[in-house]
Amino acid sequence: MYEQLRSDLKDAMKAGDDIRKTTLRGLLSACTQELTATGRTPQDTLSEDEVLSVIRREVKRRKDAAEQFRAGGRPELAQSEEAELTILETYLPQMMSREEIEPIVKAKIEALGVTDKSGAGKLIGAVMSELKGKADGSDVKAVVDALLT
Repeated sequence: MYEQLRSDLKDAMKAGDDIRKTTLRGLLSACTQELTATGRTPQDTLSEDEVLSVIRREVKRRKDAAEQFRAGGRPELAQSEEAELTILETYLPQMMSREEIEPIVKAKIEALGVTDKSGAGKLIGAVMSELKGKADGSDVKAVVDALLT
């Protein structure tokens, strides 16, 4: 995955795609920061799971930034963040739909014996640990809320 990102950066530079180039440079920089934060050297490489974790973190940052820019009346900056977000999302695996999440949540409700919203946090945590990287947390929360009401 890491090598694919580097290759895609080279392709973006050759094609003159500034948005893709900037996004991939930022992502590779975040990967290097992750390496140094975990006590490794920048010459090491991250595992595929670690790279996906970095990409998810960057996707979340872009979503949050776009929301903040829209709330602050800066739609042109929000569009820039959303363009980067679109590029980053191409590197993530397909997320599960709410319909696919629902049977898993129902099974966890039975297993944990959750009957009302007071156990929602524990339930969401259990489902997210089972679906790590396969489902968006906001979708899991929406399904849990719908089933517990």
